[in-house]
Amino acid sequence: MALDGIAVAAVVKELNELLSGGRIARIGQPEKDEILLTVRTLQGQKRVLLSASASLPLIYLTDSNKPGPMTAPNFCMLLRKYIGSGKILRVWQPGLERIVHFEFEHYDELGDLRRKDLILELMGKYSNLIFCDEEGTILDAIKHIGSLTSSIREVLPGRKYFIPDTQHKDDPLHTTEEEFLSDVFSKPMPLAKALYSSYTGISPLIAEEVSSRASLDSAISAREIPDGARLHLYRIFQELMEDVKNGVFEPAIISDEEGMPVEFSAVELSIYKDLDSTRFSTMSELLEAYYAKKNAASRIRQKSSDLRRLVGTLLERESRKLDLQRKQQKDTQKREKYRLYGELLHTYGYSAEPGAKSVTVPNYYDNDAPLTIPLDPLLTAQENARRYFDRYSKQKRTFEALEEQIAQTQADVDQLDAIKTFLDQAQTEADLTEIHEELSSSGFVKKKGPEKGKGKGKVSKMPKSQPWHYRTEDGYDIYVGKNNLQNDELTFHFASGNDWWFHAKKIPGSHVIVKSHGTETLPDSVFEDAASLAAYYSRDRESDKVEIDYVKKKEVKKPNGSKPGFVIYYSNYSMVARPDISRLTLLEGEEKKKKS
Repeated sequence: MALDGIAVAAVVKELNELLSGGRIARIGQPEKDEILLTVRTLQGQKRVLLSASASLPLIYLTDSNKPGPMTAPNFCMLLRKYIGSGKILRVWQPGLERIVHFEFEHYDELGDLRRKDLILELMGKYSNLIFCDEEGTILDAIKHIGSLTSSIREVLPGRKYFIPDTQHKDDPLHTTEEEFLSDVFSKPMPLAKALYSSYTGISPLIAEEVSSRASLDSAISAREIPDGARLHLYRIFQELMEDVKNGVFEPAIISDEEGMPVEFSAVELSIYKDLDSTRFSTMSELLEAYYAKKNAASRIRQKSSDLRRLVGTLLERESRKLDLQRKQQKDTQKREKYRLYGELLHTYGYSAEPGAKSVTVPNYYDNDAPLTIPLDPLLTAQENARRYFDRYSKQKRTFEALEEQIAQTQADVDQLDAIKTFLDQAQTEADLTEIHEELSSSGFVKKKGPEKGKGKGKVSKMPKSQPWHYRTEDGYDIYVGKNNLQNDELTFHFASGNDWWFHAKKIPGSHVIVKSHGTETLPDSVFEDAASLAAYYSRDRESDKVEIDYVKKKEVKKPNGSKPGFVIYYSNYSMVARPDISRLTLLEGEEKKKKS
């Protein structure tokens, strides 16, 4: 699945129709390689996201707003300076290149009318956002490319903007019959590859589709196609290009039998006629539906990398400490033997010969069975007894201290293991913030204070992370904690005594609360749904089955001084659940919860 030239053309058509004549109301840069433009139009306020991400470059209209940093980056400030209230003249695409131009009109500081060009290049790892003046001179770019990075083109302020012709492909919108026959059928390669390697904006998927519409095998060498079939292919290709020119698009996502996306396209795909197709009214809706979650997950994965590395290091360190403490505790197992030696020497030490290396005495704890006790020949029997008692006392103190230390270290390991699981499930920056807050409050990392002279009087606009809120087919509400702090909040402040509490057995995971709303019994399906959620939001979500404990919330207790998320319960039910939550509905825009 790729954002090819035809898909870009579909987005450009939508943007040009909706945004032309509109004025910029706000410019934000929520990510280092992403710009969010808010535009006032006759149809109301519109937002368009322009992402030059190397892993997932995107452009689409969206209703969602994304918070930006407290201090805007330089590129964002430059855009605000020139086009902060500018007018969008048009949005256009050169040929079928994966490039989108936004032409702006604005007044400069002298009151003269000027033009600017914001160019989004959607080219994988070479993606960029470039801001130019009316003469095509680069004013700035969201990514600076110097001569050491690229020998083809420098993207730096003061350089002239141009599109590098590195693949020597033709424009499919203006190709002639003669050019088509020459370009495609002269190549000694499979037909589909000959198509997409000859023309810009034609992806392998579209090449396969054109071949299928012409009833030709895309794997056959282009040179082996007979003359009549070549002309037929050209006409099919031209029909598709005419649809693109005329803005005739049919955005759709193709899914397999399990509902997983297989492909998406801006045009109808006959090659997937046997699979399910979900149609969208606009390409922006399709891209946001397909890529928004994937893009968010990718961003959060990048942003959580430091936390992951930190938690991994802490977990490894605490695990090594735990192993060492257990080994030290094992070394204290002889303490009772030393106590026994001391007692027996006090009782029978008189029988030891002076200078003897050992003495055999009856063991009154074992029916007076004879027991040989090693002695230091330089000490008396009583001095040897005191020595054994000293060893016993020292190892007893060590054992007791290690028991407490092992319990603490084990709690730290369990907490870090849970945090690692929650990091894998984090979906927003607010989720990461709460995880970092837990690490800070637990003493794993130092708390960050406000930087001197920065952000005085400013309050972060970061929204507070909320638990996941699901609703079953029977209408029951189920809440799932995203981290240990939320687990405590859900279980001990939100849930009522007769609500049901679920958790994966003896492994890290989320607390799951089913609101009973005063009902004594719940349908079996609700128990199954809640157990599936507890299995899915646990460390073992990739397993086929997970054992789940569940109990009334009033049976769940939190020991004083225990770690966040840690609870105890003495009576519970258990069941085995599959981590499949496909039939549950996740409620978006989670409303503020009220204790019921």
